[in-house]
Amino acid sequence: MGAAEYLKCVEIEPPGPVRSAVIWLHGLGADGHDFEPIVPHLELDTGLGVRFIFPHAPKRPVTINMGMVMPAWYDVVALDLRRDQDVEGIADSASHVRALIARENERGIPTEKIVLAGFSQGGAIALYVGLRHPETLAGILALSCYTILGDDLASEAAEANRATKIFQGHGEWDPMVPPARGEAARDQLRELGHEVEWKTYPMAHEVHPQEIRDVGAWLRERLSD
Repeated sequence: MGAAEYLKCVEIEPPGPVRSAVIWLHGLGADGHDFEPIVPHLELDTGLGVRFIFPHAPKRPVTINMGMVMPAWYDVVALDLRRDQDVEGIADSASHVRALIARENERGIPTEKIVLAGFSQGGAIALYVGLRHPETLAGILALSCYTILGDDLASEAAEANRATKIFQGHGEWDPMVPPARGEAARDQLRELGHEVEWKTYPMAHEVHPQEIRDVGAWLRERLSD
């Protein structure tokens, strides 16, 4: 994939040398600016040298939103997120995310110093790509999300990320992605041998100040030497 084909991204560089990276995928209808404001609140040590990459999802029609074209990692056909999953759209977005991981490798950041993160749809793609990636990641951060094409995970999961730590955060009152969907993802991952840290927060489909603090602590642990 050539440079012209990379997804456009919001990038936040550390004040010193870049030593690690977080690729963070936004939710349906948002863009790469959505999670940009939380970076200072993560309170990461400057010595970690974290580059944040917030890509903009491709624009595509979304069936559940009357076919409106908007930033989306894949199409959503029904409120029951398990129905008629968009295999082609998922594959397309997965290839874009893998290209961003490869670009960080080319910029001198080894895969084991890269965290793949996401919220809602973005979290689903982060899990999809991260669990199947052939090189070990520093961690997978999955917020207010669920698994996609989960029936294929057991056969497609990469041994390289079998022991990669996963953080899942979910809102107790989430009307968009019910907590049961997040719990089902957690249970499936644990059954397959993945180490999942699961936390819930008194919120809907959003982020919570305590969640941001917990994510910051988790990132510090994942990206420290």
